[in-house]
Amino acid sequence: MADASPARPRGRADRVTAACDDGGEMTNAAPVSARRDLTQAPLLVAARGGAPSHVPVWFMRQAGRSLPEYREVRAGVPMLQACFTPELACEVTLQPVRRHGVDAAILFSDIVVPLAAAGVDLDIVPGTGPVVADPVRSAADVAALPALDPAQVEPVAQAVRLLVGELGQTPLIGFAGAPFTLASYLVEGGPSRHHERTKALMHSDPETWHALLDHLAGLTLEFLRVQVAAGVDALQLFDSWAGALSEADYRRFVLPHSRRVLSGLADAGVPLIHFGVGTGELLGAMREAGADVVGVDWRVPLDEAARRVGPGVALQGNLDPALLFAGWDVVEAEVRRIVEQGHAADGHIFNLGHGVMPETDPAVLTRVVELVHSLPVAPERERVRS
Repeated sequence: MADASPARPRGRADRVTAACDDGGEMTNAAPVSARRDLTQAPLLVAARGGAPSHVPVWFMRQAGRSLPEYREVRAGVPMLQACFTPELACEVTLQPVRRHGVDAAILFSDIVVPLAAAGVDLDIVPGTGPVVADPVRSAADVAALPALDPAQVEPVAQAVRLLVGELGQTPLIGFAGAPFTLASYLVEGGPSRHHERTKALMHSDPETWHALLDHLAGLTLEFLRVQVAAGVDALQLFDSWAGALSEADYRRFVLPHSRRVLSGLADAGVPLIHFGVGTGELLGAMREAGADVVGVDWRVPLDEAARRVGPGVALQGNLDPALLFAGWDVVEAEVRRIVEQGHAADGHIFNLGHGVMPETDPAVLTRVVELVHSLPVAPERERVRS
């Protein structure tokens, strides 16, 4: 079995030299001619229902505000600017791999990046999140939405190509926001607690709603295909706000569009992960969207989640990120419980039930990684993959 431990990435100066020409301008990296051979990487093995050498672990929002090195390189740089600066996005993506020894890097980006790249007037406001200048609330607004030209996200592709050269045997996860979550930002004009305008539109004008999600599914699919072409090893589709919906509404108004995105990537040759928050009642329906791995937040134990999604998919999760503040005895007990319950699934990737909170002690995350790696993987058994 090949060594699946993360290679130590090269230094910042090496990346600058590799990425920039003599005049200091960022140049287009050469296209990846072949995907890295990571067939034994624990995350990819688990995602496909195999028996990895150890339980793989990574954290959502692992490349972020909990790391002092992140705060240092991001000082004074707006979020969208950082996402469209390949060398900076590369550096931030690498930071948790260096510090924690996680089994995957996730591309530093934001779910609204393809919207901004296409020309939607929005900004990511510190302390608030994405804010849209002109909310989308009518058929005319939907018709006016721009499509995404792959050239508009070339800086993201550049960042992926830089990372492929840096990560050694560590897989790189690309990602995008799912159509419903993108639509909720566009319709509400920003983050929303109740999603009242979103729900009102989907029920009062279903034709406009489906036109909106059809457009966003195409945009999302294009953005993810760019990342695949640049060399990512897995993809995660974030439907962060889908938990606001009933199962009936999810199936009627959302599932067809998420399925379109995931089915459009079926030939990409990389595992597909589908995640939402508060989606315990939607896990079976989310599985039907077509991902290889379903993410589970902390509200549902993994053995129960495995029952709800059925055989043939792996699970990802699901430590409550708030418990990272509870002291090591609590954290250790919860990690052991989650890994044990994850044995019920056809593959388990350890993660949090949502993102790392900014005030989290990075040393605790490192200890979690070490503990997870020390615990036994699920006993080998007949695994059924759909």
